[in-house]
Amino acid sequence: MRFSRAVLLVVLLACAPPVGWCAGAAAAAMPAVAAPAGAGEGVGEKGLSAAAETVFHLGPLPVTNSMLVTWIVAAGLILFARAATRHLQAVPSGAQNFLEWLVETLYDFLEGVIGRELVRKTFWFFATIFIFILSTNWFGLIPGIGTVGWGVAGGHGFEVTKPLLRGGNADLNMTFSMAMIFMVCWLVWALQVNGPKGFLLHLFGPKGDSTGAIKYFMIVVFFAVGILEVISIAFRPISLSFRLYGNIFAGENLLEAMSNMVQHPAWAKAVFSVVLPVPFYFMELLVGFVQALVFMLLTAVFTMLICLHDDEHETAYP
Repeated sequence: MRFSRAVLLVVLLACAPPVGWCAGAAAAAMPAVAAPAGAGEGVGEKGLSAAAETVFHLGPLPVTNSMLVTWIVAAGLILFARAATRHLQAVPSGAQNFLEWLVETLYDFLEGVIGRELVRKTFWFFATIFIFILSTNWFGLIPGIGTVGWGVAGGHGFEVTKPLLRGGNADLNMTFSMAMIFMVCWLVWALQVNGPKGFLLHLFGPKGDSTGAIKYFMIVVFFAVGILEVISIAFRPISLSFRLYGNIFAGENLLEAMSNMVQHPAWAKAVFSVVLPVPFYFMELLVGFVQALVFMLLTAVFTMLICLHDDEHETAYP
């Protein structure tokens, strides 16, 4: 994996836009989570808000709690990679051994999906996006993420209304930014492999051998199919971003709901707020891994479909 490209991608992902249509769309699409019976007075709703909250400003740039998490994760990954590769050994051990195992496993897996030639060109992106999403998902499960911050005193204790840190992928701005970065890379790779003419023929050109009137009829048919394909491609960033965001957002709200399931007496709340979420933490560990894998696989397959021709698909699936 080319380290410079991976670092650049991590930095771009960590600097996802804090505000935009994504936050507004999420707030409109996600209904408020009703407070359970017995909740404190003055607190109208519980759970994670659909839009990330601004924590402070860097000049004109508002910095949200989800951006802080992505910065922490990005810095941690970069520092770990630098430390693991600082003193390379012929017989790896420790951090170097783990990093090499992770990279080799991902490389072999992707090579079996998209083929040897394509994985050499695109592996840096897919490996980085998988590791970054997985790390961000799991970092959001650390106790204190989403539960430490500013709030109000209610009838049953202090209620956090503005957490200091929030799961990075529980922010639609973050997932949409990753999807758009992929679409830019997808377009560049498609043009590099096919060229402008080949790219258009791949979308609109007729497939198969036909002659006579059937040939002209198939040209019209495949042109219409190409238009549908363009519409499908345009919706890929939306499907990619909402799938990841929805699963992580729902998981964090589930953990919040389990923590607040028992409100009284005070001793029962203290005990069950710790015990009840434990089984769901293990489930969210699995969900975080699956969603990172799904995002990587979908982007890899989308790239394979545009970059590999029909006669090359067989070598991509040995």
